[in-house]
Amino acid sequence: MGNVTSNVAARFAFFPPDPPTYDVHKDDSGKLVLQGMTADKNIDVHMLDTKGGNKIIATFWRHPVARLTLLYSHGNAADLGQMHELFNELRAHLRVNIMSYDYSGYGASTGKPTEFNTYYDIEAVYNCLKKEYGVKQEDLIVYGQSVGSGPTLHLASRVKKLGGVVLHSAILSGIRVLYPVKMTFWFDIFKNIDKIRRVQCPVLVIHGTDDEIVDWSHGKRLWELSKEKYDPLWVKGGGHCNLETFPEYIKHLRKFISTIEKISISKPAKQLTSDPSITEHKHCKCLRLKAKKEKEES
Repeated sequence: MGNVTSNVAARFAFFPPDPPTYDVHKDDSGKLVLQGMTADKNIDVHMLDTKGGNKIIATFWRHPVARLTLLYSHGNAADLGQMHELFNELRAHLRVNIMSYDYSGYGASTGKPTEFNTYYDIEAVYNCLKKEYGVKQEDLIVYGQSVGSGPTLHLASRVKKLGGVVLHSAILSGIRVLYPVKMTFWFDIFKNIDKIRRVQCPVLVIHGTDDEIVDWSHGKRLWELSKEKYDPLWVKGGGHCNLETFPEYIKHLRKFISTIEKISISKPAKQLTSDPSITEHKHCKCLRLKAKKEKEES
């Protein structure tokens, strides 16, 4: 029974766009670029090896005066090609660097999307931030949207001096999205309800009150279990895919970023070399987490 339920949860968890919305190639100088996306001198593209044996694509978005870096784990039905507009918005309005990546099996990343592969993926990205950009723990905010809350809390429960955590439409666990169970089973996936208790930094929870995919109760419970609670944002009337379109979203997120900057114990971060021309966009793409009903197999 456990095996069957776990497999069902996993099948609900991953819907990589097919075909992917972008491709990766090398330009004339040998630098990796994302084909199908607008060129940006402030974006570095990386191909990283993971402990799972896969090669994943990660992108680092520079802001010329950023002090903090946001490590963003996206939802389960998008790839980096669909996140381009949102990252431009966040980088410009929050004045942060952004590191994001595609899970194994998403976009141009190799392998298969599984719970443990997402953990290996975010660990590889975190190591890249430390080695390539010298990002310190206290200057890093990890951000998880929907299923992305799984790898986010995996990392946050292990790295003890992070600047902060943002949980956007997050899940308590995979099984709990499907069934309102009261206990955690060994075969469950993304056991965020257990990992949130080990997070040692400020936690901001953002959830829509009308979320039709992941009930609001998930966000409320995660906030209750957080050790260092930051004022949550309960978006009245917000669903699962449209929170970025509410004005209070960016306002509250900017306030959180400002708070983390003020309480950071690190010395002023070294500015990264970048092109100061960063384009602001007026629209923010809504990325919907797609739920599929399981069909009985004959």
